[in-house]
Amino acid sequence: MDRLKQMETFVAVANRGSLTAAAHAEGVAPAIIGRRIDALEARLGVKLLVRTTRRITLTHEGVSFLEDCQRLLADLQSAESSVTAGGVKASGHLRITAPAGFGRKHVAPLVPEFLQRNPEVTLSLDLTDRLVDLVNEGYDCAVRVGALADSSLVSVRLGESRRACVASPAYIRRHGAPQNPQDLQRHRCLPYSSVASQPRGWVFQVDGEPLHLRVSGALDCTDGAVLHQWCLEGHGLAWRSMWEVGEDLAAGRLVEVLADFAAPPVGIHIVFAQRKHMPLRQRLWIDYLKDCFANPVQWPWSRAALAVTPPAVAARSA
Repeated sequence: MDRLKQMETFVAVANRGSLTAAAHAEGVAPAIIGRRIDALEARLGVKLLVRTTRRITLTHEGVSFLEDCQRLLADLQSAESSVTAGGVKASGHLRITAPAGFGRKHVAPLVPEFLQRNPEVTLSLDLTDRLVDLVNEGYDCAVRVGALADSSLVSVRLGESRRACVASPAYIRRHGAPQNPQDLQRHRCLPYSSVASQPRGWVFQVDGEPLHLRVSGALDCTDGAVLHQWCLEGHGLAWRSMWEVGEDLAAGRLVEVLADFAAPPVGIHIVFAQRKHMPLRQRLWIDYLKDCFANPVQWPWSRAALAVTPPAVAARSA
């Protein structure tokens, strides 16, 4: 007898509460359902159901086996629907979140294409820099940049990015380029204000060890986009993520300095709660992001821009 059919029958009986109801749903005689359950219990060598004239209850082994059967059957359905033309379509509502700046630039532009591919899905995108509690706040998944805190969440690595110390060519012409991190003390820097994040300051790597510097300048701000714009306008040096300034570096609007002291890259992940029965819409969103971030056209800074800018290139740009 087919093992899969036995499992499907067991799940149907457990969910519907009787052999008769499961038989009626499938359009077969209750005796057939009973024989399948008997064969399953005989093969496993355990009792899964306690049957009386009034009701059916699950044994301890039955409860555990039911969870495994439901997970396996759900995985099988998802696998089949993902490769079968005209298969099960994703539907329902997705709640996702991402850091404000990163999400605005690299997540939000991907949403319309995803919804075009899955027209029966609706989506809410929450852009915030606070650490969202996915489970208690009802989010399906989150994009996070940087080190992940220990938790029960599952993470999928999308790519990498690193921080770069950058300035406009005009600033370099007026003030020169710092040759080592300590030189920043005599330069005009554009840090986050003291009430913002990054309490450890700007991070560099010297002789293989991390170096944290508290920098200062005439301007500071709690908004990274403002610091980025001030840097483009030549008001000082900024310590920005490659995902934010990579295009400016490639176009020559900004120049990287202190490239030899750049800290190692950090990961970009999508995280979600462990689920035995992940909705198809969530699985498709995760796979879609993985594909987009693996595409150098849509995400050119995941690999190539992680390499530091050679000093010669920085000098020519200046």
